[in-house]
Amino acid sequence: MIIVGLTGSIGMGKSTAAQMFRELGVPVNDADEAVHELYRGKAVAPVEAAFPGVAKDGVIDRAELSRQLLASPGRLRELERIVHPLVRAKEREFIDRHRAAGAPFVVLDIPLLFETKAEGRVDQVVVVTCAPEIQRERVMKRPGMTAEKFAMILARQIPDSEKRERADHIIDTSDSFDVTRAQIRAIVDRLRAS
Repeated sequence: MIIVGLTGSIGMGKSTAAQMFRELGVPVNDADEAVHELYRGKAVAPVEAAFPGVAKDGVIDRAELSRQLLASPGRLRELERIVHPLVRAKEREFIDRHRAAGAPFVVLDIPLLFETKAEGRVDQVVVVTCAPEIQRERVMKRPGMTAEKFAMILARQIPDSEKRERADHIIDTSDSFDVTRAQIRAIVDRLRAS
């Protein structure tokens, strides 16, 4: 089974690309979705212990956690040490389940694939990209997004140009959904043929 890593900087259209892979029948494991699930389950107690006040009604309040991290950006590594091993365990379960089912390939949607050195866990990398002005426009429309928060997120991410250089496949989402879908279908066809 081929393990494909799907990544891209914030606002590049990675979530849309992941959904298009799903629509073509490709199993996709979403790391962000896993974090959301963990913030309602296994991660609540250890995150609350490290960041008092972030758990409300047994769930991690992401806005409060964000506020604490903006106030102390150096503590992000501490959060990652708690959450990343739990996310990886869910990822391994996903891979094992689909390998047992005979899937020819799966996609791991990992926003910080290069930043967390996760490229060693995948066979091929797909990078989702778009023009910088489109990226900024998309991101600034998000609820609660500020220029400061956007800058903090970008500072944590490897530049888009470097991600593209390290990619096996590139999806450019600057154009229409149909153009994006056609690029993804071509990648799926190549993977199925290999």
